Amino acid sequence: MTPTQATALLEAERDRTLRRLADLTGDFDSIVAASLDTNADDEHDPEGATIAFERSQVDALVGQARRQLKEIEAAEERLAAGTYGVCEVCGARVPDARLEARPTARTCVSCA
Repeated sequence: MTPTQATALLEAERDRTLRRLADLTGDFDSIVAASLDTNADDEHDPEGATIAFERSQVDALVGQARRQLKEIEAAEERLAAGTYGVCEVCGARVPDARLEARPTARTCVSCA
């Protein structure tokens, strides 16, 4: 994989992750706003999950998206250093197919 191809993959991954983060942040804000506008006892609601549970789920997904952004930054640093696509465990080349599927991969399939 060429550096140009890797850069394009990482940029696409960053764009996807930023869109996901924006959507999740909007969802979180909507859940919080909805809970402020009601005095419902959601902890004893037989209809389903509590607002606190939903808020916690979205918060966990936001954290996951933020960690993914850090992984993208780390991959960009490896690209700049010339170590992108090199397994951090055994030093073998990470197959292009793995990088295409998971642009932030740090290891080859055998070491994963």
